Amino acid sequence: MKNYALLLMLGLVLVLAACGNGGSEDSGSGEGESSGESGKLAELQESGTVNIGFANEPPYAYEDSESGELEGAAIDIATAVFQEMGIDNVEGHLTDWGELIPGVQAGQYDVITAGMAILPDRCENALFAEPEMQYGEGLVVQAGNPQDIHSYADIAENPDVTVALMEGTTQFDFLDQEGVDPSQIMSVGDIPAQLSAVQSGNADVTAATEATLRAAYESLDSEDVEIVEDFEQPDIEGIPSYGAAAFNLEDEELRTAYNDALETLKEDGTIDEILDESQGFTAENNRVEVGEVTTEQLCEGE
Repeated sequence: MKNYALLLMLGLVLVLAACGNGGSEDSGSGEGESSGESGKLAELQESGTVNIGFANEPPYAYEDSESGELEGAAIDIATAVFQEMGIDNVEGHLTDWGELIPGVQAGQYDVITAGMAILPDRCENALFAEPEMQYGEGLVVQAGNPQDIHSYADIAENPDVTVALMEGTTQFDFLDQEGVDPSQIMSVGDIPAQLSAVQSGNADVTAATEATLRAAYESLDSEDVEIVEDFEQPDIEGIPSYGAAAFNLEDEELRTAYNDALETLKEDGTIDEILDESQGFTAENNRVEVGEVTTEQLCEGE
């Protein structure tokens, strides 16, 4: 009887162990399915709301000072794409430019958008969608252009020239490639601060994408500064720049769904309409045709 009881107890232990292992595997698999990429996409579609991080950089993305509404080509494109995905409510969260990628990494935002250029080093930290716009560079100088600046090379050739740049932007790399000494560069927090630095005489010139600077310059409406109309675009890697929305590195399925919807809106003319109706943009100058250049190529530095 003792041996029989012992066998029964041993059998029960084995059954319980097997059930425990099986339950653990099933539970793990279930968690993977519910918390994985498909879960994130399904969650957004079920709630109908997406949280977008953006920086105040007109005309790409900004908050209207009077209405508090989100404005800009990048915001309008993202809104249209998410609506195509069945997600109608866009909640914008204003942050500094340098905090966009850290924010989406930390899960503060579902996506970030501000016309951010797709660059290899950024691709290591965020999952970019396909390009939705392209753009060149621009300069704003003191009225009369006393330093006779018409290119990034002109800045490099004159060590007395100081240039104001917004922290975290591609212009730091572009100027470095053109030979501008780091001691010539002053870093500021946003586009208005860039123009203010030139207006006050603390900087001789400021650089950013052409659409950004033109919109800020026109809004400032100051006789103390002027935009360089005959700016010479540098022949360096990364120009023109290609802007896109970006996601957390783990949200591949969400990014794929976004790309599919973006392609649909490119092909049916919706993206062209948005660009033509946005300040500083035209479809002719800023569109990116489907397959013209891919995020994979840009992330690899091609």
